[in-house]
Amino acid sequence: MITAAAELIGERGWSAVSTRTLAERAGVGPGLVHYHFASLQALRIEAAAQMMSAVAEGATARLETAADAEEGLALIIRDLDRFSGDDPMSRLFIEAYLASTRDEELRRAISGVLELFRSRLTAWLATAGVEAPEETARVLGAALDGVMLHRALDPGLTSGVVEPMLRRLLAPTPVSDRTDGHEEQRQGDR
Repeated sequence: MITAAAELIGERGWSAVSTRTLAERAGVGPGLVHYHFASLQALRIEAAAQMMSAVAEGATARLETAADAEEGLALIIRDLDRFSGDDPMSRLFIEAYLASTRDEELRRAISGVLELFRSRLTAWLATAGVEAPEETARVLGAALDGVMLHRALDPGLTSGVVEPMLRRLLAPTPVSDRTDGHEEQRQGDR
């Protein structure tokens, strides 16, 4: 039922997944849907969270094979190329994000997936010696999500375009380039 719900969300949209269509797709009686889940919404949330977790886990698993931060970034960004923006998984992400703006339980489930992804990314970035690993993981995670969501509007947003730009996030900042954020403003005020 989880797989059937995820497929239907990606094909038809969040609210188009009814008990009847889900039961037909899963090859079960409608009563079985409510026997295993408190509500249809609970099933949709579980399906979205599981599929999103699988994508996040797959991406972070690739990092373990990377020799350094640059290679890891390349692997995780290239993995996004399998999502065209018009595929069922991309649409599931889009539908779930949109629905989460109106559903606190779904928002918490997606936030849990993001938290797990960021914590794994943070640990890997720290091991790779990247400055400010937690902050970098937050920005990198948001950028990767954005790339996946934007592909529906801009299919040319591939790893070849994105990777060189995001690589800058992992580049060390020379000590001479670091400021407290106020130096440039003070000079501009003179």
